[in-house]
Amino acid sequence: MSRAVEAARETVCRLHAELVRYQLVTWTAGNVSGRVEGEDLFVIKPSGISYDDLTPESIVVCDLDGKLVDGELAPSSDTAAHAYVYRAMPEVGGVVHTHSTYATAWAARGEPIPCVLTAMADEFGGEIPIGPFALIGNDDIGKGIVATLEAHRSPAVLMRNHGVFTIGPNPAAAVKAAVMCEDVARTVHLARAGGDVVPIDPVAIDRLHERYRTAYGQR
Repeated sequence: MSRAVEAARETVCRLHAELVRYQLVTWTAGNVSGRVEGEDLFVIKPSGISYDDLTPESIVVCDLDGKLVDGELAPSSDTAAHAYVYRAMPEVGGVVHTHSTYATAWAARGEPIPCVLTAMADEFGGEIPIGPFALIGNDDIGKGIVATLEAHRSPAVLMRNHGVFTIGPNPAAAVKAAVMCEDVARTVHLARAGGDVVPIDPVAIDRLHERYRTAYGQR
């Protein structure tokens, strides 16, 4: 395997610890994948392996059809979904899947998270949408992710009755989106428990999102 594959394995292995750190996963559920720079490959967590047992060498390599290319373990059961996203969205360099508690509660209700926080306008550019219900095992989930996100600025989608999928230009950005998704899901849930939430005007959402993309942080 190339140095690019080795680098992707190291990065994706390390980022799984962030899912644990931010309490986005339980037991062995959830995964991070990353596109291999310059190659039609991606790397992903193997199925059913404890986060404590992950090493760069245990991260498996797949082609963009989801077929195992390198590794001794079976790929994640979500591999077909990740593969479809990479095929359909060449700008995506990382995909994350979690069943984080608050965001998945919204998915269980089949309800998008409304954009009522400036942090949501910044990171997601509007509401966090709901995607369709789909069974695990083929690329139906991937098709639902792509169809939903193509119509939104959000890097996160709540797949109905399932959980969270996030995308990014690289795996770290996709992990960040998953962390932020759970954070705002919790905050909006708590806010609604106290009464009606107040939506942000769409014009203000656009201005906030543009500022975040072009002026926030170090340039």
